[in-house]
Amino acid sequence: MLGLSAFYHDSAAALLVDGEIVAAVEEERFSRRKHDARFPRHAIEFCLADAGIVAERVDHVVFYDKPFLKFERLLETYLAFTPHGFRSFRMTIPVWLREKLFLKELLQGEMKALAPGVNWGARLLFSEHHLSHAASAFFASPFEEAAVLTLDGVGEWATSSVAVGRGNELSILREIHFPHSLGLLYSAFTYYCGFRVNSGEYKLMGLAPYGTPRYAGLIRDHLIDVKRDGSFRLDLAYFDYCTGLTMTNAHFDALFGGAPRGWDEPLTQRHMDLAASIQSVTEEVLLALTRDIAQSTGMHNLCLAGGVALNCVANGAILRDGRFDGLWIQPAAGDAGGALGAAFSAHHLLFRAPRLRGDGRGQDAMRGSYLGPCYVQHDIERRLMAEGASFVVLDDDVLFSTCAADIAAGRALGWCQGAAEFGPRALGNRSILADARTAQMQSTLNLKIKFRESFRPFAPAVLREDAADWFDLDCESPYMLLVAQLTARQRIEVNAADAALEGIAKLKVVRSKIPAVTHVDYSARVQTVDRDTNPRFHRLLSAFKALTGCPVLVNTSFNVRGEPPVLTPEDAYHCFMGTEIEVLVFGNCYLRKDTQSAELARDYRSTFAPD
Repeated sequence: MLGLSAFYHDSAAALLVDGEIVAAVEEERFSRRKHDARFPRHAIEFCLADAGIVAERVDHVVFYDKPFLKFERLLETYLAFTPHGFRSFRMTIPVWLREKLFLKELLQGEMKALAPGVNWGARLLFSEHHLSHAASAFFASPFEEAAVLTLDGVGEWATSSVAVGRGNELSILREIHFPHSLGLLYSAFTYYCGFRVNSGEYKLMGLAPYGTPRYAGLIRDHLIDVKRDGSFRLDLAYFDYCTGLTMTNAHFDALFGGAPRGWDEPLTQRHMDLAASIQSVTEEVLLALTRDIAQSTGMHNLCLAGGVALNCVANGAILRDGRFDGLWIQPAAGDAGGALGAAFSAHHLLFRAPRLRGDGRGQDAMRGSYLGPCYVQHDIERRLMAEGASFVVLDDDVLFSTCAADIAAGRALGWCQGAAEFGPRALGNRSILADARTAQMQSTLNLKIKFRESFRPFAPAVLREDAADWFDLDCESPYMLLVAQLTARQRIEVNAADAALEGIAKLKVVRSKIPAVTHVDYSARVQTVDRDTNPRFHRLLSAFKALTGCPVLVNTSFNVRGEPPVLTPEDAYHCFMGTEIEVLVFGNCYLRKDTQSAELARDYRSTFAPD
């Protein structure tokens, strides 16, 4: 069963073989175009090759949403707002008439290029957008039964949905429909604060702790009406996303005291307060929703998916609220994960196949989300040699001890091992690692390596067995999707003068023993690293702990601003040579920057468009 998402953003392919996830990857990793929306030809070819099958053996191809329903929504929306929005209508409709309305034929044509002799029309299926999200969460989760909450910008009509899953069954219970969308409300503030919609929402979340939610009352009073069960409606008088070319309008500007920030204009305390306000309201809505879901369904477990499920701060609030015994979040919660959900929905819901049973340890089906391409050692060496790289090959004992010493000495380490991650988070296989104990490491990584805004936080990777000593977290967080507070014994008391600082000035204050990953509110987006799931990353963390006594490292994706995470040895070497990363490890190949030819240096700062 081959699942696909494409033509909107984050195209991806995922392959199930007898119900087991064999491979999944985003097209952007191959094309090097962030959020690539094109048909995922390279992703499909990888999935098939990884499974050792040819396209002719694929039983069904399942697309993650239904284009006709989406087109119906567009037409009804434009008609409802006529004559407003004609300019947007004139730009949008030709694309639909030329391509998206005939998506079935387009998909058949693309698949015929892979296998010309197959009648792909007979093998092509379509799932619904939110059903795909829900299936990606429930069927990959470790739970036999669970409630499922999905929230995003919009699918066909649904923007939020509640489902219940039991065994191989999954039923949508209720939905909230466009134009009322928590995801689009958050994206409206993303746009208003000068960040790019569909990619800058995580910046807004990272900016929020520097502000005070002084605008939360305005949002509640004017923008969103939230009922006790968490259902909501937006006042569309303040938004332009239904038919316009922007997210907000002049009424929104007047309410919040100014025009949207330009992407190159400075961030002010006002923008930080706006970020804090919409984050606060988002958490309030999610808590109202999840409390009602717990009460109305009687379920003890909750699964989350959709783009809003990547809001790890809100996820942490749901966890601490304690209404569910188990919480599981799909690591590829956005549209890329819809490819996996589409395959699951057909396998279980259409063909009624039973779910696979786990190993009894409560493990999910995601294999750590390490589902992308993997490169064997001799191939890594061949590829690096073709790039002109200077490297040595170290055995494991020397490699891990050397890398631990490099990190302890303050060096940034590009670390590439095994299969690439599926989803937006670096989980230790395509990562940049650094010493979390170094106060200046956050600004160094942001400004000299990632080429991005100084306020952007970094996540800690911690040995699973040591997590409780450092973070107030009593469960696993393998996918870096939960925010938790540092334990009291790891914090450093802040004096009155430092406590009175506002905005970005707060960054300079050392608040814990691991300041590079401690946010200004003593929180951190935690990744717990398990020996069984990722033995090599666990071994590196263990080597660092043996050397320093600290089981925590900075873990961020191996890329620069605007670039997808690296995939191949070539990608990694190019990024290494275009930034101030001092050490690169790919497999057992060890590279130092000071041994590379200066002629191979790259100007990476301007290679990729700002995100």
